[in-house]
Amino acid sequence: MRGLKLLSMVAALAAALGAGAFAFSSTGDGWTAQERNQIASLSLKTLPALAPDPSNPVAEDPRAATLGEALFFDTRLSGNGKVACSSCHLPERQFQDGTPLGKGLGQTARRTMPIAGTAHSPWLFWDGRADSQWAQALGPLESAVEHGADRTSLARLMVANYRDAYAELFGPLPAVDELPAQASPLGSPAQISAWDGMTDADRTAVNRVFANIGKAIAAYERHIMPSASRFDRYADALATGKSPHGILTPDETDGLRLFIGKGNCVNCHNGPLLTDFHFHNTGVPSRADLPADSGRAQGAQKVALDPFNCLGQFSDAAPSDCAELKYMQAEGEELLRAYKTPSLREVAKRSPYMHAGQFGSLRQVIAHYDAAPHAEAGHSELQPLGLTDKERESLVAFLQSLDQE
Repeated sequence: MRGLKLLSMVAALAAALGAGAFAFSSTGDGWTAQERNQIASLSLKTLPALAPDPSNPVAEDPRAATLGEALFFDTRLSGNGKVACSSCHLPERQFQDGTPLGKGLGQTARRTMPIAGTAHSPWLFWDGRADSQWAQALGPLESAVEHGADRTSLARLMVANYRDAYAELFGPLPAVDELPAQASPLGSPAQISAWDGMTDADRTAVNRVFANIGKAIAAYERHIMPSASRFDRYADALATGKSPHGILTPDETDGLRLFIGKGNCVNCHNGPLLTDFHFHNTGVPSRADLPADSGRAQGAQKVALDPFNCLGQFSDAAPSDCAELKYMQAEGEELLRAYKTPSLREVAKRSPYMHAGQFGSLRQVIAHYDAAPHAEAGHSELQPLGLTDKERESLVAFLQSLDQE
């Protein structure tokens, strides 16, 4: 069953803790047993094995990963032949781009999110408008400001350049010679008109190729995971009863204490990927130069209507595999301007921050959470923290310890 990835992770960790997986001796580090357990639960070593994705039958096929990698770096999957997935998701930058807003053919209205670990997430994008990695991969392909491609052009590209690799995984590609050169239900007026003029059978065949492009890309992205940090060595030392002395600096240790205590950071940034995968309104200000953005309130509606979601025609999952989608919260004030909690792994190297790059540094982020301003819309979950300047600096120091060694 695909469903309830987050709950499965939590349940597995709870079972491990209950079974005494973390047995501690006295190390003189000043942590209580409860704090040690909590810190140990944040170690990358506690990350469970990936659950199967029934919606994508090639998710674990190495041939699909090879095809997906080629597609990920192929600039021909764009309207101008210059934009690839890797244009915004740069491998050398944690598969993100370091800019406030993503840039393809034009400029997007959101920050590019890193890919590492997203196979564990039930929702993709800042607003969760996709419920699988393969469905997420499709959105940018048709976005006018990202790839700017269209579905029949992509089908023609696969026939011309990836026919054999595709056929090994999904069967023969459909005939494309009689299809419109450019057609898509989400494209320009001319592309939409051409799409509407196609037969139902041709539209279905092209949609299936489109979906399979996403499934191959997801097979490549599926095993992109974060690397261990000094913090993980520290947490693992606590978990085995060894002394963690010297792994973190005193400032970093103080920051960790704030992270799981007074700072309330761990309320949302928990588990081995340091995210709860949920959506939260934290009063982050909007940008005056961008359209109104309602966050999860809009994303929940979009994922429910997405023809490529877990329950859709092009998913290979059974309805019983789609629990997250079937039982998701689709409305409520708490969804307004709520955004997905990002992972904090290697966060110090990933400025700017928030869903539209509103803050340029970790110090600005911490100052925002400390002040807890009212939300522009909806209701912020934050409460003022009353941090001292020294405590803010300690939190920054701890977050820097999450960098890959």
